[in-house]
Amino acid sequence: MSGADRRADLDAGALVVSGQLGKTIQRLRKAYNLSLSELAEQSGVAKSIISQIERNETNPTLATIWRLSQALDISIDRVLASGEDEPFLEKATRIDTPVVMSDDGKCRLAIIGWIKTVEWLQWYDFYAEPGGVLESDPHQRGSIESLSVLSGTVEVDVGGLVEQAAAGETLRYRCDRPHAIRVVGPEPVHATMVCIMKAAVME
Repeated sequence: MSGADRRADLDAGALVVSGQLGKTIQRLRKAYNLSLSELAEQSGVAKSIISQIERNETNPTLATIWRLSQALDISIDRVLASGEDEPFLEKATRIDTPVVMSDDGKCRLAIIGWIKTVEWLQWYDFYAEPGGVLESDPHQRGSIESLSVLSGTVEVDVGGLVEQAAAGETLRYRCDRPHAIRVVGPEPVHATMVCIMKAAVME
């Protein structure tokens, strides 16, 4: 294949990518509550260029895409990932689901989230025996955790703030500081935990 042919293939690929790229950049920018000016300042890419990318009016260079991906704290692969609206159905078996145990061996976190979203959204099936405690180190700054209790009662401790939740209740809290989940009472706990990485800081 000649150099001209390779260049034509690359240009065609860029056109295919750009249609989804603009939507992806705009969605992530809004998810992080960034204005065009703020993203321009953080990325070093001109506000006008970002606006053109989001409207799919230009095919940015790889260097530009890299700067934007760094500012949005995601991998360039995810920015360039295909977003075609094709039918999608995927099954994960019990064997395919990773499980993490707490230090005391009484809490189990089954990682049921999708690997492709792990950089910004993680979710788990949480099960804990009576007396179980899950202590966690801080996540990324601005991260928010949501714990929805299906059965039993838990107590969440975040920087000295303590709150309980029983079946049917949900606790949401900043998890960018040390935090702990404790089982309250004689019943085991079953819950769903979702962690939104780098969410807007909630004062």
